[in-house]
Amino acid sequence: MAENENPLFLKVVILIYAIVALVYGLCFLFVPDFLVNASGGEPVFHGWLRWAGGICVALGIGSLMVMRKPKNQGIFVTTIALGTLLAGLALVFAWINLEEGANVWFTAFPAILMLVIS
Repeated sequence: MAENENPLFLKVVILIYAIVALVYGLCFLFVPDFLVNASGGEPVFHGWLRWAGGICVALGIGSLMVMRKPKNQGIFVTTIALGTLLAGLALVFAWINLEEGANVWFTAFPAILMLVIS
């Protein structure tokens, strides 16, 4: 990507990523039952969801920090792009092999969003 004085597109993508990470992270951290019920999945031990929520919140906060000054943050931006690509591909795989009783929108929406962000 060519460097320029106003990396507006990069800032917008980082902001979208930060919002998604914070929303999912805060939900997994504080109200994991809501997301499990929305997905139509089986109840699981909340510890498995809460730690992932903490990681998502940390990535969201880090993204907001990078968004203020994205120059020379190539490693973080590349890591986020790779993470969203792999998450999107994993969600597409889950979408193809959808469990019985699961809500399609709960897998399809984040799959499409992650692939677009990456």
